[in-house]
Amino acid sequence: MGVFITPVTPLQQNCTTVWCTKTNKAAVIDPGGSVDAILSEITRRGLTLDAIWITHGHLDHAGAAAEMQEKTGVDIIGPHVEDQFWIDLIPTQGQKYGLPDVRSFTPTRFLNDGDVLTLGETTWEVVHCPGHTPGHVVFFNREARFAQVGDVLFQGSIGRTDFPRSDHGALLHAITQKLWPLGDDVTFVPGHGPHSTFGAERRTNPYVSDQAMSRAPIARPATGPS
Repeated sequence: MGVFITPVTPLQQNCTTVWCTKTNKAAVIDPGGSVDAILSEITRRGLTLDAIWITHGHLDHAGAAAEMQEKTGVDIIGPHVEDQFWIDLIPTQGQKYGLPDVRSFTPTRFLNDGDVLTLGETTWEVVHCPGHTPGHVVFFNREARFAQVGDVLFQGSIGRTDFPRSDHGALLHAITQKLWPLGDDVTFVPGHGPHSTFGAERRTNPYVSDQAMSRAPIARPATGPS
C-alpha cells in the first residue's frame, strides 16, 4: 500500500491518496479542494484513480468531490447516508468559510459499518464511527495496519461535537469500542494535523486514553473546524 497526503483548503485538511502498489490503482480520500494538484500528482506517480472515498460530509473533506468526479468519471463512495444533510449544506458552509466554489453531490454509494472495499489487490474495511457527524466512517487496511480516520481522532485530541447532530458520548464510544480493538500498532492519518498510532493515543490522549476514560469524560473545546 502507498500513501501521500495533500493539505487542502485554508483549513489544511489531510486529503489522503492511497493506492495498491501491485496494480497502481488509487483512491482519493476526502478531496476538499486542490483537485488539479492532486490529479497531477497521481499522474506523476503513474497511478490510476479508481474511486473517491468520503469519510464525512463537511465541506473541507467533501467540497471538491463533485469536481473530481466530473474530471475523472470515477465513483464517489461514502460516507454513511446519515451525513447526506451535511453534503447538502456544503454550498452554504462554503459561503461561511470563504470557499464559494465547493459543491454538494450525490454519492454513487453510501457505506455501512462492516462494508469492505477493494482497491486493486488491497482490502479496506469500513467502520461507522458516529459522533463528530452521524454518518462518519473510517477506512481501515488491516494488512497494512493503517487507517484514515477523518475527524474522529487526532494526535492528542478528538473531533468536535458541537455541530448539529453531533454526539460526544457516541464519539467516545466509537473511538474506544471500534477503533482501539483494531490494535495499538495501527498508524492513522487524521483529517487535520500529524499522524499517530492508536497505541500512542491510548497512552497519552487527554480525552480518550485508557487513563482518561477511567475518569468522568471531558469535552473537547469547540475550537477550529474539525
